Amino acid sequence: MKVLLVEDEPQLAEVIARSLVREHFMVEVARTKAEALLKVADHTYDLILLDIMLPGGSGLEVLRALKESGKQGNVIIISAKDSLDDKLAGLDLGADDYLTKPFHIAELNARVRSVLRRKQFGGSKAITAANVELHPEDRTVQVAGQPLALNRKEFDLLLYLLLNKDRLVTRSSLAEHVWGDHADEGDDLDFIYAQVKNLRRKLKQGDAAVEVQAVYGIGYRLVET
Repeated sequence: MKVLLVEDEPQLAEVIARSLVREHFMVEVARTKAEALLKVADHTYDLILLDIMLPGGSGLEVLRALKESGKQGNVIIISAKDSLDDKLAGLDLGADDYLTKPFHIAELNARVRSVLRRKQFGGSKAITAANVELHPEDRTVQVAGQPLALNRKEFDLLLYLLLNKDRLVTRSSLAEHVWGDHADEGDDLDFIYAQVKNLRRKLKQGDAAVEVQAVYGIGYRLVET
């Protein structure tokens, strides 16, 4: 899953990013208001960790731009400003949670999991389709109760396809959510084809009652069979 960390303190940003990567998130970092505005305009994120006090302006302006764009972003404000007015302003603009600095990384990780589970997974710890059950928190997949072994990219592909079940997902959006900024390194996106091919094979071998259909020249769609 893709996270945007908007934080101008280099050491704190590094600690948070390293912790999120260990939790199997893909992390991009913006250090100024201008950089954050560009990223939220050009990309879609599963979660945004947003500082309020940024070079060039307030993080609340980033939150306002996100709201005005109509994008559905899960946002946790992380800031040293702990006044009630700041918290209310952030929540009124659509933030899902507010964590005051300094904080323990373990608490941040718990808040992240809570927000994602509540907003994106509808409160459930598992995402299901037919006989396939995916658990985002411990990164496991079961087919008819039996474990299905997937590598990291195959898991991320399946997660994104399950979240968009029955909807056409373009190759570029799939690349962006699974590979992030590195997706631009392969213009022909052949690396997606290889990973999808492996995922299809494993789902078939596991007798999964779902199928990843290819829509020629556009992308993929996951459907129940």
